[in-house]
Amino acid sequence: MTEDVSPRIASELRDIVDAIESDASDETFASLPLPESMRAATVHKDEIGMFEGIPSEEKDPRKSVHIDEVPLPELGPNEALVAVMASAINFNTVWTSIFEPLPTFNFLERRGRASALAARHDLPYHIMGSDAAAVVLRVGPGVTKWKPGDRVVVHCNDVTLEGPEGHDDSMMDTGEGIWGFETNFGGLADVALVKANQLMPKPRHLTWEEAASMPLVSCTAYRMLVGANGARMKQGDVVLIWGATGGLGGFAVQYVRNGGGIPVGVVSSEKRVGLAKALGCERVVNRRDLPSVWDDAGTKQDTKAWVALGKAVRELTDGEDPDIVYEHPGRQTFGASVFVAKRGGTIVTCASTSGFMHEYDNRYLWMNLKRIIGSHFANYKEAWEANRLACKGMVHPIMSRSFPLEEVDEAAWQVHRNMAEGKIGIRVLAAEAGRGVTDAAMRERHYDAITLFQREA
Repeated sequence: MTEDVSPRIASELRDIVDAIESDASDETFASLPLPESMRAATVHKDEIGMFEGIPSEEKDPRKSVHIDEVPLPELGPNEALVAVMASAINFNTVWTSIFEPLPTFNFLERRGRASALAARHDLPYHIMGSDAAAVVLRVGPGVTKWKPGDRVVVHCNDVTLEGPEGHDDSMMDTGEGIWGFETNFGGLADVALVKANQLMPKPRHLTWEEAASMPLVSCTAYRMLVGANGARMKQGDVVLIWGATGGLGGFAVQYVRNGGGIPVGVVSSEKRVGLAKALGCERVVNRRDLPSVWDDAGTKQDTKAWVALGKAVRELTDGEDPDIVYEHPGRQTFGASVFVAKRGGTIVTCASTSGFMHEYDNRYLWMNLKRIIGSHFANYKEAWEANRLACKGMVHPIMSRSFPLEEVDEAAWQVHRNMAEGKIGIRVLAAEAGRGVTDAAMRERHYDAITLFQREA
């Protein structure tokens, strides 16, 4: 990390933070001067070769992530500048920090060629972060739904929608990219640049860091399981959920329960068995109790391990195989996922956090009429519906702890090494944990569910 620049930058942002914490008027926010520079968590283009020849699991974000002073980005049409109170760590933050599967500067260069305005993104540094809970500071021409002072969360689907392809489903837009991963100016900075159609109301009963931990994983899980573009789970469906206490898996458990499905979680420790059950996943498999899917060299899968997993699931479901397998680990688990899904069942997949090159026996797919659905984040309607459920207290954050922005490198390392339950939040302008709640009565009603991961981690 570079030298800590926070004291000087913080003094320039103090008026903004004071206005947020005092719930100042919209007029006050609109008149607040913006600083010329800000703190941001970045990776540097001239360091993309620093991990060459090092195994993926040994690449260390603590060596590549910097806290830099950078200028505020230029505001364009249909965009907003937001003061980021909190953000969160996702696997795409880890991928950015270790330059895998390729350096994200490739994305920024491609985006920069799209237009003169898009050229802003092509810089020698990349501001990371695909989640945020924030307050609107400025809006560009054409923005009418949002105004300075609005408390918001940010979803990460950045689209232009200039062509016809994305108007049925914005994830199909030819200009689609994940904010903070395939764009610059992400949420791990004092001020972020977002499209106006990335904004959603902040749940009033959640802290800044709790609210920030939700959008990417919750909206992704919603599309995979609930939305018309995913597996279309119905009541009574048995859903096998890998990593049921992780960021993606923890929300999958909640959506399956809400929709009348039967979640079967797979976790990696007895501690996580207990946490999954506390989350409401009554049927849990500890994969440490089963044979390893891969040999020690990681070159060959043991089909006996697939059989053992299927047997373990059937013992928990009165003999039923999964209607849906919720897949996101990727290489380590995909062969088993295809095998254990029921005849005619569905494997819905995203992320591939353990590796992108999947191997499975196609006989178990084609001869049993199974199908694989690829899923990627969510469109604005899906994201809005997922956030609506959060605002109503029907789904809850799965954040276990938070770090200040200055320790984002350590937070990314812990996610990379699977050391945390649920999500890790990052406090950016929020001076301490626990701030930002404006509906204390609703928080009290849902306190046990909101704080479950924080109490158990």
